[in-house]
Amino acid sequence: MKRIRCPKCENYLTFDETKYSEGQSLVFACEHCKKQFSIRLGKTKMKAPQKEEELDEAEFKDSFGNITVIENVFGFKQVLPLQEGDNMIGRRCVGTVINVPIETSDMSMDRNHCIINVKRNKQGKLVYTLRDAPNLTGTFLNNEILNDKDRIRIEDGAIITIGATTFILRAAE
Repeated sequence: MKRIRCPKCENYLTFDETKYSEGQSLVFACEHCKKQFSIRLGKTKMKAPQKEEELDEAEFKDSFGNITVIENVFGFKQVLPLQEGDNMIGRRCVGTVINVPIETSDMSMDRNHCIINVKRNKQGKLVYTLRDAPNLTGTFLNNEILNDKDRIRIEDGAIITIGATTFILRAAE
């Protein structure tokens, strides 16, 4: 079975790709939004979806680190890279532009939930700072809730929970 995503509402549709030959064009109608779209079977030039990839946390270690989202009933394991500056973390949603979108069905996670700031100190070492963004359920660091104005320095291995989703900070080396 193969999963494809509707280009309009981004819901997944599944079909049995073994019934079709390479190069064949297929037309689908999304059961949620009724949008019709087509795909062509064959080798893709695009990167494989993250769910089917072999996730490698070490891949992003050289840059500014990453967060590793722990698999739960709402979503699969994800490794998402961080960048220098503010990294807005939240639930991936059509039309919401954030740096670190977590693909999940966890509705207790806001679209803009928390921020991890990555910057270099005077010695050139990366420093990670966690702060809460305005949201309904709060941000937890090692099971302690952050206050609205808290700016907490976090290290490699910090466990952060937003909504019902937990992720671990993996600092760059």
